[in-house]
Amino acid sequence: MHRNGQNHSVPKEESIPPVVFSDILSAAEQIAGKAHQTPIITSQSIDVASLASVFLKPENFQRTGAFKFRGAYNAMSRLTPTEQAAGVLTFSSGNHAQAIALSGRLLGIRTTIIMPSDAPTVKKKATLAYGAEIISYDKFTASREELATQVASERSLTLIPPYDHPHVVAGQGTAGLELIQGISNLDYLFVPCGGGGLLSGCAIASKALQPNCKVIGVEPATADDATRSFYSGTLQSVHNPDTIADGARTPYLGTITFPLVRKYVDAMITVSDEEIVEAMELLWNRTKMIVEPTGAMSMAGVLSGKIDVRGARVGVILSGGNVDLASALTLLTHSREA
Repeated sequence: MHRNGQNHSVPKEESIPPVVFSDILSAAEQIAGKAHQTPIITSQSIDVASLASVFLKPENFQRTGAFKFRGAYNAMSRLTPTEQAAGVLTFSSGNHAQAIALSGRLLGIRTTIIMPSDAPTVKKKATLAYGAEIISYDKFTASREELATQVASERSLTLIPPYDHPHVVAGQGTAGLELIQGISNLDYLFVPCGGGGLLSGCAIASKALQPNCKVIGVEPATADDATRSFYSGTLQSVHNPDTIADGARTPYLGTITFPLVRKYVDAMITVSDEEIVEAMELLWNRTKMIVEPTGAMSMAGVLSGKIDVRGARVGVILSGGNVDLASALTLLTHSREA
């Protein structure tokens, strides 16, 4: 793992951006009829494996195969006519890219995506199929944020980042909203964490409707910047972490998501790539759902034993299912051979 060692002071309480529960309710209305209201799934095998009553929210059934469509559509549909006419740019390894591209096609907005050259092929192909232009870059020699800022300025495009945007956070929070509204008296809610958009949005919804439910963020052990940030109180970063969870390779939490995670999340834990693969295998075998490594992090967190969930009612957000099948089968095969 490569860390740059940067620490940043915690934003003051009064500087917390205005992403509140009413924003999530508004987002739910905004995306109604466009985003899928994904089901809530239970599995006796999952309950036995976790020693808990588990309620899965499979965002792999969402449009574009991940929760990202919720935030992307909420943000893009609120642009002014001038901003829509100019076009939208973002940077993403895949899921947000697809979400922006599809939202653009539905809304008639031209989209441009800054994407790493080694992004999963399945995500690149889908992004192109939705009509976006892809600008590739080498993640080892270039900063996607700097490149995006440069291209947005040169082309006069509106930048909608993958997580650090109030409408994106509110849109992602609708996944948690649907789960919390559908299942009462949850003791825990486990949510994957990359840049913190899904985690902070779901935490806001959870604390508004079921304040006693403890919200647990889960990220890869080799990309533990959010966990270190959460417990240290200063924003930590990580550079190109080596993990199979490509959706969680974000370098740091954002200026919006960091204070929200600090305010609404109860604990952060990390899981190894091996634990992620075990969770994937359990989900694939027992629920017959294709879940990508990043999407399975929350389930891995439940199974890890780092939070005692025995006998508890546990909500689990499965964030997506966009995975190259050949790569996934290789991971599962190697896991069985280990």
